[in-house]
Amino acid sequence: MEKIVVENLSKIFGPHPERGLEMLNKGLGKDEIFAKTKLGVGVNRASFSVAEGEIVVVMGLSGSGKSTLVRCINRLIEPTAGKVVVDGVEVTGLPQDELRKLRMEKLGMVFQNFALFPHRTVCQNAEYGLEIQGVAPKERRDAAYRALEQVGLKGWEESFPRQLSGGMQQRVGLARALALDPDILLMDEAFSALDPLIRRDMQDELLILQEKMKKTILFISHDLDEALKLGDRIVLMKDGEIVQIGTAEDILTQPANDYVARFVEEVDITKVLTADSVMKKTEAVASLSTDGPRACLRKMRKAAISSIFVLAPERKVAGIITAEDAAKLLESGSRDLSSIMITDIRKVLLDTPAQDLIQIIYDQPFPLAVVNEEDKLQGVIVKGSLLAAIAERGNPDAIESAVE
Repeated sequence: MEKIVVENLSKIFGPHPERGLEMLNKGLGKDEIFAKTKLGVGVNRASFSVAEGEIVVVMGLSGSGKSTLVRCINRLIEPTAGKVVVDGVEVTGLPQDELRKLRMEKLGMVFQNFALFPHRTVCQNAEYGLEIQGVAPKERRDAAYRALEQVGLKGWEESFPRQLSGGMQQRVGLARALALDPDILLMDEAFSALDPLIRRDMQDELLILQEKMKKTILFISHDLDEALKLGDRIVLMKDGEIVQIGTAEDILTQPANDYVARFVEEVDITKVLTADSVMKKTEAVASLSTDGPRACLRKMRKAAISSIFVLAPERKVAGIITAEDAAKLLESGSRDLSSIMITDIRKVLLDTPAQDLIQIIYDQPFPLAVVNEEDKLQGVIVKGSLLAAIAERGNPDAIESAVE
């Protein structure tokens, strides 16, 4: 289900913006329009959507239009043209009273500057939005306490902002948005004012919170590493225009143009590729309940492999058997695979980064089993195919650095 839909959205700054809009529609660029009219193109016919529970990161360099775009969505900046639809309601057509209601009930906003009231306690800051809504004091206080606990500030409720670190103050800003229990969070450069270590901690906290809350999040950033870490998808902007939309792997491995390629060229591909994208499907598996050594050897010979994973019921990985051990078992006349099965094997989840896979597989004598959360086999990774996938899609030097 799509929570936010943006269609052909444009914002032109300056008098008579329709002149700039007409030039955009004729194909003129941001710089040419400014040179001719002194009008500023903030957003150039942007179209994208955000699904329920998805984190979409809108990113680009300074002046790319990303912050203007997010402010057009809740109409802190009035769009010049186009549509914004939130939960089926066209925001661009709402009268002010209904727009105010939508903002309070559906949209929570977290800004780069913490925007806390210095004379209010942490709790009073967190409950401010509910106070504006006219919520009863006890109810809003309870909601603020719950939100502060969610962001790890339990025990700090009666402190003042000056007593908190920068990271803690940003958590208060996030708690203020969460106290409203909005469906959608709009986060504009929310962590960019923080020190790098605190920033990474906040990114981790947001991902942990998202696992529990399943909010729809539109996150604005100029930092590619942040976008790669947080975004289910990334919307990359330049000069007010969207130049590519896709997953981190899409953008890194299939850049839409030279600008995108240059933008991402320094990124370590091993941090983005996952087990899911480099594994290979395998039909050569043995069944613990029905197969014997002869069947295992036949499957290994047909697949040209020297070991085979053994599955328990429901495709759960029980262990691995080598061709050498299967041959010895066959000679002994036994069919008991469990007697030769190696159970001390490494398994990885689908979202394990390739950077970690290199470290894991480097000294492993066997392939890696890729499993889902239920421990069911999804695919297999062998050292050669992993290194080939990284070399093919990214910088081969990343392999060497990952194993040092």
